[in-house]
Amino acid sequence: MISIEAKPYIFEFKPNSTALVIIDMQRDFVLPGGFGQSLGNDVSPLRLIVPKIEALLGMWRSLGACVVHTRESHLPDLSDCPPSKLKRGNPKLSIGDLGPMGRLLVRGEYGCDIIDELRPLPSEIVIDKPGKGAFFQTSLMEQLTHRGITHLIFTGVTTEVCVQTSMREANDRGFECLVVDDATESYFPHFKAATLAMIVAQAGIVGWSASTQAIFNGFKGQQSE
Repeated sequence: MISIEAKPYIFEFKPNSTALVIIDMQRDFVLPGGFGQSLGNDVSPLRLIVPKIEALLGMWRSLGACVVHTRESHLPDLSDCPPSKLKRGNPKLSIGDLGPMGRLLVRGEYGCDIIDELRPLPSEIVIDKPGKGAFFQTSLMEQLTHRGITHLIFTGVTTEVCVQTSMREANDRGFECLVVDDATESYFPHFKAATLAMIVAQAGIVGWSASTQAIFNGFKGQQSE
């Protein structure tokens, strides 16, 4: 059992029943020329969390533990994308439009795929989700249940949208959830801060939060026992 110094209190988990969840680390969100920038956002802060996620991903892979990657993405004909989503946000380019890295948020396009540093292995779960949450109209619940997963550790972007939505969905499905505070990011720092506060409020109404270093310290502590 691994014990992590977390907010609002200690988070405990077993690696073989815990999945590392990496939300939407796609070129379209974290690189210039993608959908995130088309909404008028500065994407550079999102790049800063890549080394943190890389470190966690390396550890999970060394343990042979479960890794989940998600992509917010749509079918080429956009039949799974509600008209309201296409119109919302008043972007310079809309979902499905042709950008510098291909059609925005369309499956199979270069920009829609996960960045090179975090490229999934064939053995890892990759979820293409049409909504913000990782469980909505996907097979994620079935895949986690099949693997005996009970705990989820969340990273990725953006904190207040797809990360929080996925974490709340997981909480409602009975998973114990922790978000890694320095391995998630937002285009708006105050949104990230507010989201992290909401997650751990009322003794962890949605779940826990902890730093990358706290997770590594927990593993070191278990090894020294």
